[in-house]
Amino acid sequence: MERADLLKENAKIFVKQGASLNNHADRDNLRVLVVGNPANTNAWIAARSAPKIDPNRFHAMTRLDHNRALAQLSAKLNVPVTSIDKFVLWGNHSSTQYPDISYATANGKNIKDLVDHDWVVKNFIPTVQKRGAAIIAARGLSSAASAANAAIEHVRDWFQGSNGKWTSFAIPSDGSYGTTAGLVYSFPVIVESNGKYKIVKDLPISDFSRKSLDATNNELAQEKADVEKFL
Repeated sequence: MERADLLKENAKIFVKQGASLNNHADRDNLRVLVVGNPANTNAWIAARSAPKIDPNRFHAMTRLDHNRALAQLSAKLNVPVTSIDKFVLWGNHSSTQYPDISYATANGKNIKDLVDHDWVVKNFIPTVQKRGAAIIAARGLSSAASAANAAIEHVRDWFQGSNGKWTSFAIPSDGSYGTTAGLVYSFPVIVESNGKYKIVKDLPISDFSRKSLDATNNELAQEKADVEKFL
């Protein structure tokens, strides 16, 4: 389905899901990870439909995109995924998402010094952005097992913490990095062992990154505006 069709049809589903959670869920322990696309906006719809629940208990999954980016970097650098730290997946789970290596390291070395900028712009970023569509085109099926694994990893970190390491959570924005407050936007976060998390603050943002962050923010704002008429 086209994204606009998904917005219209899934809005009905996530309104009902949010309302049901609002009326019946244990609000002190509830945690919701939305995977159904468009995931970020669907998470916003569900949270909006559950006014008695803290919206920060509603996340969208960008861990799949985060993992895909790490796999690309691992293959390019010929290093284990576990050696890569401080990678960031910004924004929407869509083709505007921004996989950002500005702060990333591999075995303690800055990745931006290890790869060519043209490879980042022409290969790495678009490959991550369009990976889901490429898999469907190749297999005729989505990468359901990879998505399931990413969901497990997101929820594991949410409950158990990220051991001081950065990961990517699509969460209700607090306005950090010039994003629109309230949109469900993927940020770099560190998760504590009690399930609380904090956005990594005060990162320097280059002009290139600024355009990318704004582009995915604008898409989310437009999705929100488009879906509000169905709510």
